[in-house]
Amino acid sequence: MPQPGRMKLWTVAAVVVAAALYVTALSNDVYALTSPESLSWHVLLRKAYSVVAFALVGYLAGRAFLEWRRRPTLWGLAVIVAVYSAAIEVGQALHGSREGLTWNAVDTACGGLGGWLGALCLPRPERVRERRPR
Repeated sequence: MPQPGRMKLWTVAAVVVAAALYVTALSNDVYALTSPESLSWHVLLRKAYSVVAFALVGYLAGRAFLEWRRRPTLWGLAVIVAVYSAAIEVGQALHGSREGLTWNAVDTACGGLGGWLGALCLPRPERVRERRPR
């Protein structure tokens, strides 16, 4: 366990990456750059790399939980990242996005899927075999 007062690097990484991705998600310039309508399948492409970004957030959040000696569940991290994704949707709506509830739900589901995938990448706990008396 990290010593008291010692910086927890996974926690810092999770907060910094989540904050950076949140700000990036609110940027119209980034939206235009990453979703040029000249590309066919541009919406599917954006959804695919949003899942990857959410997987990174889920993985880092999971590592932060482990750093605090908490074992997150797959579904727990999926829900946490889905809520984070929903917060992005609220932020985008406050900044003028007019996607509609269906796309908001799809984007939130992408967050949940990404969180679940990120959780799958976490290290597994060691399985300890008990010695049974013979």
